Amino acid sequence: MRSYLIVVNQTFTSPTLAEAIADRIRQGEAAFHVVVPATPIGHGLTWDERESFAAAEARLAEILERLRGIGAPATGEVGSKDPVAAVEDAMRSRQVDEVILSTLPPGISRWLGQDVPSRLRAGISVPLTVVTAPREHARQAT
Repeated sequence: MRSYLIVVNQTFTSPTLAEAIADRIRQGEAAFHVVVPATPIGHGLTWDERESFAAAEARLAEILERLRGIGAPATGEVGSKDPVAAVEDAMRSRQVDEVILSTLPPGISRWLGQDVPSRLRAGISVPLTVVTAPREHARQAT
């Protein structure tokens, strides 16, 4: 069985992520571990860590429910606010065949602005696939 690590935040309902998951399931038995980084919520210099963790927990619960609803074995965790650190933490305790990073579109995505894909590729030894939510989904997610 192939094992996938999904890193997702606001795009957990994105059709591009759903299609990437469906593609992996069509390829054969697949198990998923989802990491939702507890990224800061709000604008400006201050943010509430508890609020960020609670929002990440809610997103995690929903994507796990969706995965299990289609019959996919799924586990998950809320990770560090830094998506690269969250992936590194998750990969310390599990073997995965691929990391799937789901982001908002360029110009909107903090993760793309922080060059998370390049930072991840430099720090992991498995393939990384980046899926980008369509712009119309980004308006709904924010």
